Amino acid sequence: MNVLILTCNTGEGHNSVSAAVAESFERRGISCTVADALGFLSEHASEFICSWHVRIYRHIPKAFRVGYRYTEEHPNTYEENSMVRKFLTSGTEKLWEFVRAGRYDCFVCPHVFAGIMVTQLLQEHPMPGARSCFIATDYTCSPMVNECGVDWFFVPDASTVPEFLSAGIPAEKIVPVSGIPVRRAFYGQLSKAEARARLELPENSRHLLMMCGSMGCGPMAELTGLLAGSMAPGCILTVVCGTNERLEKKLLREFSGRANIRVLGFTGEIPLLMDSADLYLTKPGGISTSEAAVKGLPLVLVDAVAGCEEYNLRYFCAQGGAVTADTPEALAALSVGLLNDPARLQEMSARIRRTGSAAEDIFARMSAAE
Repeated sequence: MNVLILTCNTGEGHNSVSAAVAESFERRGISCTVADALGFLSEHASEFICSWHVRIYRHIPKAFRVGYRYTEEHPNTYEENSMVRKFLTSGTEKLWEFVRAGRYDCFVCPHVFAGIMVTQLLQEHPMPGARSCFIATDYTCSPMVNECGVDWFFVPDASTVPEFLSAGIPAEKIVPVSGIPVRRAFYGQLSKAEARARLELPENSRHLLMMCGSMGCGPMAELTGLLAGSMAPGCILTVVCGTNERLEKKLLREFSGRANIRVLGFTGEIPLLMDSADLYLTKPGGISTSEAAVKGLPLVLVDAVAGCEEYNLRYFCAQGGAVTADTPEALAALSVGLLNDPARLQEMSARIRRTGSAAEDIFARMSAAE
């Protein structure tokens, strides 16, 4: 089996899922390549789409909310012969050349764009014995998923199966797994004391971690100001700005003299920061919430962009491992209250914790025919 994972550079979430799945295959000595699906469309397509995706998330999230709702209500937007479908399949021949050169016979699609591209590829160039899958990276069935003609649809929870059935996905192709694939680094867990020692945080502090995706979107600056003025002594806030350099510089200017406010840019130490934290204030991205679930880290969720993330918010709040509020003021007050309520945090941790591995589940199904 020679595996091609077609990721999508719209944020780091799909890349993270791709890396998690690749780890599971490569641990067994199975060749695995991760490539950007959008890169097969044209020289600049991936860069253009991804840059605008970041701009919309950061600056005009309401546009994403409206656009997502439109696609839900108008499924014919992506049907065969539609403009969007023609654009997404315009790189089929380029992808086919790549597949032939690499002799790939197993296709993993953690984004619906990739799923549509692989569907078209296998229609135009049948590959007997090849296998293919789509991985849902949110706790819902997103628009266009029904346009993917792959062998399996890996969904993050049995409770989401009815949505996929309603979208027209055959029941025998739907496989519930243990959440969304998360990299192995998140499964190891340090004690809070050890994690805080490595980060040079006081052992007896209460630690709030805030991050809104790799893009640093949402009302992070406002939330930082509100929390700085309301956290009790002994509480520390770590703000991870991700790739949002403007936000990082702004917060460093405003809070450089505050010992209880720590501002970071893009970092590879998220697992360590999670181990050190009592509470995680974040937007409900599918990957961020799933990483927290593996760590058993309670969530306060910021409804920053809605769309597919609105379903993630509902899922984790219904599970009892997350809470939310409508305004930055209410979110800050909720976070401060939870930091001062260890018993509630312990209960939320038990409700959110997930021990299974979706990446391992996917490997087991994809390799079963070998």
